[in-house]
Amino acid sequence: MTPLPPLPEVLDGAVVVALPLATRFRGVDVREAVLLRGPAGWTEFSPFAEYDDAEAATWLAGAIDFGWQASPAPLRDRVPVNATMPAVAASRVEEVLARFDGCRTVKVKVAEPGQTLADDVARVRAVREALGPEGRVRLDANGAWNVDEAEHAVHALAEYDLEYVEQPCASIPELVELRGRIRYMGIPIAADESVRKAADPLAVARAGAADIVVVKAQPLGGVHRALEIVAEAGLPTVVSSALDTSIGLSMGVALAAALPQLDFDCGLGTAALFTGDIAVPSLSPQGGALAVGRIEPDAEALAAHAASADRRAWWLDRVARCHALLAQVS
Repeated sequence: MTPLPPLPEVLDGAVVVALPLATRFRGVDVREAVLLRGPAGWTEFSPFAEYDDAEAATWLAGAIDFGWQASPAPLRDRVPVNATMPAVAASRVEEVLARFDGCRTVKVKVAEPGQTLADDVARVRAVREALGPEGRVRLDANGAWNVDEAEHAVHALAEYDLEYVEQPCASIPELVELRGRIRYMGIPIAADESVRKAADPLAVARAGAADIVVVKAQPLGGVHRALEIVAEAGLPTVVSSALDTSIGLSMGVALAAALPQLDFDCGLGTAALFTGDIAVPSLSPQGGALAVGRIEPDAEALAAHAASADRRAWWLDRVARCHALLAQVS
């Protein structure tokens, strides 16, 4: 674990930004983040607003790891990424895909509250038609289905040649049961929340609840800790983001670049969902991939996307509370 720097050092030069989204995603229209500058370079602290301090403190540990410690040596200079399709109407699929240059894989959000399975089928069908037979389609339900609902949905969507289904159910026992039910279909299950939000991120692997693990650097405590988890899990891995700025995405890219094996396109192309970013150009897909390397924010972009004074105060107070929690265990 990276030694905890003093709070004044962490907050020195901190910038709070608010980035607008082209399409509502994960219930938000504007994504807020704190950008911090450590001796190793710029880093990001951006747990979602509803997360409590105990969970958010792990995100701060991840930010400190990236900003105060050198990244592991990269094994590749580019990381292939997927496009991310929010829970939009099928008629908007091509509009969204146009933002993701050269991506051959699309992760489609399904099981959106207030929508139906018919909405999911229409969206997935539109994605498959846009990609053609050689493209890859993966689903992400964010744990919203119970086992019966998930089994029914997988049957309804299987004809669109699914690469895998991410977090179809919330709990590990549910994932184990569903995996047994659909194993004959040859559609793998990936675990995301069961890794990054779990007290024990390795429990899902030990239980045989997933075929693939999805890891995110910031929520797992940083690039170095995430690499340890991947090694211990012993499962194929997808590196993903949490709707980060280009700086947060560069943290995920550093993780993906250091993995000994990278069999899947990574979910790190989400800067394409913003209408503005803090880097010029943003770390968006080019030819379906992202370049490996540190990101420097653009001064004019920082000014243009600065959060309001009250939101800045709210975020800096949150950093201080999370730092205090880390200090208790360091």
